[in-house]
Amino acid sequence: MATDVEVPALGESITEGTLAEWLKKPGEAVAADEPIASLETDKVSVEVPSPVAGVLTEQLVQAGDTVAVGAVIARIDQNASAGAPSPAQAAAASTTNPAGAGETPGLRGDAASPQPTPANAETSDDNITTLSPAVRRAVLEYHVDPTRIRGSGKDGRLTKDDVIAAAEAQKSQASIPAQTGAEAPSSLVTPAKAGAQPEEKPGSRVRGNDERREERVKMSRLRQTIAKRLKEAQNTAAMLTTFNDVDMSAVIDARSRYKDLFEKKHGIRLGFMGFFVKACALAAKDVPSVNASLEGDEIVYHDYLDVSVAVSAPKGLVVPVVRNADRMSFAEIEKTIAAYGKKAKEGTLTVDEMSGGTFTISNGGVFGSLLSTPIINPPQSAVLGMHRIEERPVVKDGQIVARPMMYLALSYDHRLIDGREAVTFLVRVKEAIEDPTRLLIDL
Repeated sequence: MATDVEVPALGESITEGTLAEWLKKPGEAVAADEPIASLETDKVSVEVPSPVAGVLTEQLVQAGDTVAVGAVIARIDQNASAGAPSPAQAAAASTTNPAGAGETPGLRGDAASPQPTPANAETSDDNITTLSPAVRRAVLEYHVDPTRIRGSGKDGRLTKDDVIAAAEAQKSQASIPAQTGAEAPSSLVTPAKAGAQPEEKPGSRVRGNDERREERVKMSRLRQTIAKRLKEAQNTAAMLTTFNDVDMSAVIDARSRYKDLFEKKHGIRLGFMGFFVKACALAAKDVPSVNASLEGDEIVYHDYLDVSVAVSAPKGLVVPVVRNADRMSFAEIEKTIAAYGKKAKEGTLTVDEMSGGTFTISNGGVFGSLLSTPIINPPQSAVLGMHRIEERPVVKDGQIVARPMMYLALSYDHRLIDGREAVTFLVRVKEAIEDPTRLLIDL
């Protein structure tokens, strides 16, 4: 009895996704609720679980195909026994993997010649076809070749720890001068011998002994969506940016005095983001248009502040939403942001966690940015950009002194927000950060 595997609901307003990879091959046994494929949507990666236990008999779409919600992508036979797939199934499986997956391609013009196989050839094909989203992101982050790593997971699959260990071994090997007879770490393939021609990766070019390479990689669905939305924001909004700087001395002093007590009580570190979220919530009460949005010819004002916090993920910037941030304590804000940051790195953020948002805060300072002009995240009308803290000379009480200063940038939609309102909002944030007592007495 064959059971259809359908594309599950992917979230509000999302009607389709891209099949990123198959996690199971035809002929393999699957358990109920075990992931058999990975989908990429405009916002997140989603695993497709098997509705029943059985054997995967058919893959009806290929990796890279766009599939609609509810579409049948595979079939599971509950009565079949696991084993080698039929010739038709094997042919179908071969079309779902990129050319050369599980193999080491040879030089251009010599594709037909036999190639040396990795030391872990018996598991390399499984590693390629069963990478989970978290492992795939680790591969991209650490720049390692998954076909050259021996998996320690179930059925020889790669785990995130395998990728990290291989990256560390690769780094250690690169720092040690080559020695005659030295062996590579067991998880890696022995490097090419001196004088050998460099291998050519798919989509790259190699000329003679030069190692000038070009590689073409298709944009992920998430990256395509980011590009589309950012350009749409520039084309639609009358975007303008106003700047100010803020003395971080008071916040730094407060953190130094209370960080140990705060962490002991709440189990989370006291960061800067909590102060800025609270400061924006306070400022939005005085300037509600910054927390509003345009819908046609109407302005929608919100009596709540849902803050989209820009977080770096392996495939690009994502903006999970801290809902009702204006009603949260410092500890609740910090815990929520920390949880989102962890999920972003693991690739487990859900669509609901990134939907909505009435205002955005982006902290480019964690990457060393001194100043920037952030882009609005539609349909929001404003975004606050934080930057790195550095000591600069400022005048205090007639004296030139060094202070830890940060530049703030507020990009806003001039169709909705006047310059006076934008400047007032930023000044309110500055006042609250330079005198955090204002956050406690709502001033």
